[in-house]
Amino acid sequence: MDDNYQIVISGVGGQGVLFVTRLLAEAAIARGLPVFTSETHGMAQRGGTVISHLKVGEFASPLINPGKADGLIALKAECMAQHGGYLKPEGWAAVNGTAGTAAEAPATLYRLDADRAARDIDDPRSVNLIMLGFTLAESQTGLFCSLDEVSAVLQERLAGKQTRLQAAIRALETGAARGTRSP
Repeated sequence: MDDNYQIVISGVGGQGVLFVTRLLAEAAIARGLPVFTSETHGMAQRGGTVISHLKVGEFASPLINPGKADGLIALKAECMAQHGGYLKPEGWAAVNGTAGTAAEAPATLYRLDADRAARDIDDPRSVNLIMLGFTLAESQTGLFCSLDEVSAVLQERLAGKQTRLQAAIRALETGAARGTRSP
């Protein structure tokens, strides 16, 4: 891993953008890495855009400047068009959508129809964890943590809530299983 890593996570209100950000931040903290997070909610309660910035490493501020993000996790295809400008030219994006649903792409684009995957496991609210698992499975994203590390964070956060924990792990593993593990 690079010493510093910047990821933008975007979606709409209710999709779990902040939950994904917290999972990644806690995985970084468990590794002893410094973390900054920041989010913008907009009209999130009415289905508006939610964007989160996650910085892992030695940084002085939590916000990611346009053209500087290593990666983007887009929980809706439209988020690529809205927030793709944060990516550096050699950045990557993991986008929830089908072929032709993402706007101008960075050097590396990973696409998964996470909405369909969520329907396949009969858990429509699991798109966020499916996309996270998918992103973690893609070797070229070079994330600072592994699927096992995020699973450990989930187990800690959802201790005593066995049904929710099992559903969360299943969603994470569903996304990972659909990853191509190469660009």
